[in-house]
Amino acid sequence: MPRSHPETDAPEILVVGAGPAGLTAATYLARFRRRVLVADGGSPRACWIPVSHNMPGFPQGITGDAVLRRMTEQAKEYGAVIEPGAVGDLRRGQDGFVARLNGREVQARAVLLATGVVDHHPDLPGVERAIERALVRICPICDGYEATDRAVAVIGQDDKGVREAAFLRTYSDRVTLIHVGAPDSLTANGELARLGIELIRAPIDNVRLEGERVTALSWGGTFRAFDLVYSALGTSPNARLARQLGAALGDDGRLTVDDRQRTSVPGLYAAGDVVRGLNQIAVATAEAAIGATAIHNDLREAEGLVVR
Repeated sequence: MPRSHPETDAPEILVVGAGPAGLTAATYLARFRRRVLVADGGSPRACWIPVSHNMPGFPQGITGDAVLRRMTEQAKEYGAVIEPGAVGDLRRGQDGFVARLNGREVQARAVLLATGVVDHHPDLPGVERAIERALVRICPICDGYEATDRAVAVIGQDDKGVREAAFLRTYSDRVTLIHVGAPDSLTANGELARLGIELIRAPIDNVRLEGERVTALSWGGTFRAFDLVYSALGTSPNARLARQLGAALGDDGRLTVDDRQRTSVPGLYAAGDVVRGLNQIAVATAEAAIGATAIHNDLREAEGLVVR
């Protein structure tokens, strides 16, 4: 049964983000009998997943929407409050933090950031529809297995595209890198020939969906058909709130945390894709479990409830 809080409805912990990391943290914290508020900024990265086949416990696969729906129901079952809205500002307060949410100030003793990253999708008409149909993909670690023995294209603008194309050679010997960046941004092209990866240097003007294939329109009106297209254009971390507080960031702009998901700012924790590491649901949920447990134990220590 959810814990009741007759003494106050004010949250003790604010979780920013309602993706797999944020919702897992909310469930753990609520089960620790903490008052937790989740700020749901909308459209987490997981909602782009048409069907995941590497989610532990779902051998037949599960959609991203279904994952989020189940996690939301679970967090609410134990009393977590999930409120639609983006946190516009976060600062240190007298006893923790003060966040600006939906036009009001929310105070919290601790904050867990699960704000994720934003994928850089190709600027192509119809790309969102192609992602929904799993014809354009963004995570070969998640679903490269489904590319086995198929014709695969990787859209890249730098050497990240080379690395992703090389990774996909695990599954297929028909991999093509379509390089859309500046010529001097590709320095590892010698590796492509060694690995048997075709290189096309050309901008892509359009994407056609024909049945279960992708036809990419590019140079000089030439069409090429592929079974799958991967975007290797990178991501941008949603670390604005962390930067406001002066939290330490890595070279890639993502948050640096210790082995308990603590950032360099006392009382500020982070989990999921916004943290340096592997962008996977399994990783995000594990980090969230570690971070939520650390929050609870750190608050217990502050409350004098820890026996040493």
